[in-house]
Amino acid sequence: MSAGPTKASGELLDRILTSLDDDKAEDVVVIDLSGKSEMADHMVICSGRSSRQVASISDKLVDRLKQEFGVLSKVEGKDAGDWVLIDTGDVVVHVFRPEVREFYQLEKMWMPAGRQAATEV
Repeated sequence: MSAGPTKASGELLDRILTSLDDDKAEDVVVIDLSGKSEMADHMVICSGRSSRQVASISDKLVDRLKQEFGVLSKVEGKDAGDWVLIDTGDVVVHVFRPEVREFYQLEKMWMPAGRQAATEV
C-alpha cells in the first residue's frame, strides 16, 4: 500500500473538484482512501440533476484531465447516464443521478460507521 496521497494525486483531486464545481455538480463528497485501499488515494462522489447533466459532467471532466494532465481515464456507464464511473488512477469519481446515488449509498459503504464524509464541497 502507498504511504499516502502524492502531490500529483492532490493536484489531480483539486482539478477534479474544480471541474465538478464548474459544471454544477451537486453534493460533492471526497473520501480519503489512502491506507484503506490500493485502488486509489481518493474517491469523489457527486450528483447531476439529469442523465444529460451526468453525461456532460463526465465528458468534460475526462476531456479536461486528458488535456491538462495527460490522464487517460477509464469510463464506465456513460451511455446510460445514471451512474458514470471515472477511474483516473489516483482518484475514482462517481457521478450519479440523485435517485441512483440514494439507492447505492456508496458513501456509507466507504466511510467508517458514525462518521461524515471526509470533505463535503
